[in-house]
Amino acid sequence: MKDLITSVLMLVLMTVVLGLGYPFVVWGIAQVALPHQANGSLIERDGKLVGSELIGQNFTSDKYFHGRLSAAGSGYDASASGGSNLGPTSAKLIERVKVDAAGVIGRSIPADLVTTSASGLDAHISPASAEYQLSRVAAARGVSLDQIRGLIAEFTEGRTFGILGESRVNVLKLNLALDSRFSLS
Repeated sequence: MKDLITSVLMLVLMTVVLGLGYPFVVWGIAQVALPHQANGSLIERDGKLVGSELIGQNFTSDKYFHGRLSAAGSGYDASASGGSNLGPTSAKLIERVKVDAAGVIGRSIPADLVTTSASGLDAHISPASAEYQLSRVAAARGVSLDQIRGLIAEFTEGRTFGILGESRVNVLKLNLALDSRFSLS
């Protein structure tokens, strides 16, 4: 009976310490040290929430840069996050990529515009993908290619810590800058 009481007390103690105390301490440290990141890296414009730096959005208009395709439901649904698990030799994946790339014959298309990311929620595209869309966005906005190219360069993020990952462009931030600098009125 003594062992049972000890076990139950340890269970209660560990539940309180590890199930409540530890998460609360980590949450508190994050709120003090990195509040923007701890709260989802949310972006607001004019007091209105427009999205997160971390989750892609479905832009379809010619006046905006388009992000990566989403494997998460019907467009960046975080509750359906997860890749398709289709490998590079999968006939189903190859067929889907062919359909997505159908309108670009004769032009080399960056892979990240016709493939999904592992989570299906990627908020970034490669600088090559932004460059690929450059003329469409410039024409739709009625501005020069160099103006849009300069904006892409401004919003291109380098490798993390200089060595991890690849250069990338946050699509939401880039599109918000487009609206701010080249408004269509």
